[in-house]
Amino acid sequence: MELFDLRCYDKASVLQAVLAKGTSQYALTYDDRVLKFIRTFVAGNNKEAFINTGSSSRWDLIQQPAVAPQKSRFMQKDQACQFALQPIVDVANREIISFEALIRSAEGGSPATYFASLSKDQLYQADVESKRTAFALAKHIGLVNQTLSVNLLPMSLVMNKGAVDFLLEEIKFHGLVPEQVVVEVTEDEVISRFDEFEIAINQLRSAGIGLAIDDFGAGFAGLSLLAQFQPEKIKIDRNIICDVHKSGPKQAIVQAMIKCCSLLEISVIAEGVEKIEEWLWLEAAGIRYFQGFLFARPQLNGLPAVNWPEKKKRA
Repeated sequence: MELFDLRCYDKASVLQAVLAKGTSQYALTYDDRVLKFIRTFVAGNNKEAFINTGSSSRWDLIQQPAVAPQKSRFMQKDQACQFALQPIVDVANREIISFEALIRSAEGGSPATYFASLSKDQLYQADVESKRTAFALAKHIGLVNQTLSVNLLPMSLVMNKGAVDFLLEEIKFHGLVPEQVVVEVTEDEVISRFDEFEIAINQLRSAGIGLAIDDFGAGFAGLSLLAQFQPEKIKIDRNIICDVHKSGPKQAIVQAMIKCCSLLEISVIAEGVEKIEEWLWLEAAGIRYFQGFLFARPQLNGLPAVNWPEKKKRA
């Protein structure tokens, strides 16, 4: 490794100086990725990729109580599962735009605990029928001005021929309208009968139910689903969001997602946001909607308080 004092070189000569100090004198290596980065940096051709977010120490988190008073504990007869609600927020406007209903076991345990209790034959039917409880919870808390996001395994829509009709009946029964509901499908489950899945998705959307791709970037089918369906929303996978402010590759991927979705008029949600530094970078990059522990943890059978970032007042 060798340090270069850029003050000693002009733009035209610094790259050649780096090449001259290299261990290889073969011109074929001039196309190396490291040298490409140096060339881009020297030429200043990609300045929009460098985002200045300012210091996180200038921000506090101010907790705002739940948007509606908590009612009596929600529990139905013979209820096989519960749901925890986590808000999706528009920080700039201090507004909750949606709640995601996250499935829990009957005892309040993790999704893995709930699904582990089901046999393979029960899995897809139980996945669809569990949404009855999610819609009942939305009715219980008086959900009016926000949408409700529910997760479905892609194959649940294929294996249950009446899945869409069931969802629509339950939405109506619980006093909601289809436009209030967003179905999130993950890209990491193999869709073995894609034609049937496409028919079910088209039924959902024709009825007014929104579509989101959850955990975008975690699996292998994300771009294919994006090209095929153009959902209303994508939710960038939390593994990409984690420490994005410190990772050049993650930043490049997120910026590409934002640009692509902007051209397709698809809303982008960053999920799994846990640090102010992550939020600062993502907002500066152009993301408007966020979900994660930084803002609110999921609340079992109720509405959580929300933490809003606020700049500290100067002394």
